[in-house]
Amino acid sequence: MRRYNRRLYRLARAVLGDRTEAEDALQEAYLCAFRSIKGYRADAALSTWLTRLVLNECLGRKRRGSRRQSVIPMIPNDPSAAIGNSAAPDMEQPDKLIAAAQIRALLESKLDQLPAGFRTVFVLRSVEELSVEETAECLGIPAETVRSRHFRAKSLLREALAREIDLAERDLFDFGGEHCDRIVANVLQRL
Repeated sequence: MRRYNRRLYRLARAVLGDRTEAEDALQEAYLCAFRSIKGYRADAALSTWLTRLVLNECLGRKRRGSRRQSVIPMIPNDPSAAIGNSAAPDMEQPDKLIAAAQIRALLESKLDQLPAGFRTVFVLRSVEELSVEETAECLGIPAETVRSRHFRAKSLLREALAREIDLAERDLFDFGGEHCDRIVANVLQRL
């Protein structure tokens, strides 16, 4: 489980779009794997088999519509909360930790907005660094489809992030409120 947890969690998170739901799906998939380990024929790598089980669990959850909107997630979506979970916090540069958490939250947000097929391929290829062939085998789709979805997912992410940066550019070197008032007051005082 420890060997594949990260990859499988990321896959579940990409498919379901929710941390808590992804954790639940991953646990159910592991239980399913344990119960059906006798049926594992070793036709494919263990990682591929586990990936398929997680994917099937996630897709089943989506079909059943079992997402509970009223449940409060146990893991906060607040980017500042992720800072406390970092493995080796650099207390010398908390601003860098906050900036990294904000960038990560922005990327996750934009990734969540991608269509599920693109999101899943992107996570397996770019985040988990699986090969085209491994991704195709895990998802049961042709390698050409993996290539085109990965390319399209990266393009869509670039566009979404570019729009976000364009919006942020307008707020650079903000000069409203107290900054403006201070300059005006200083000039008037000197006059």
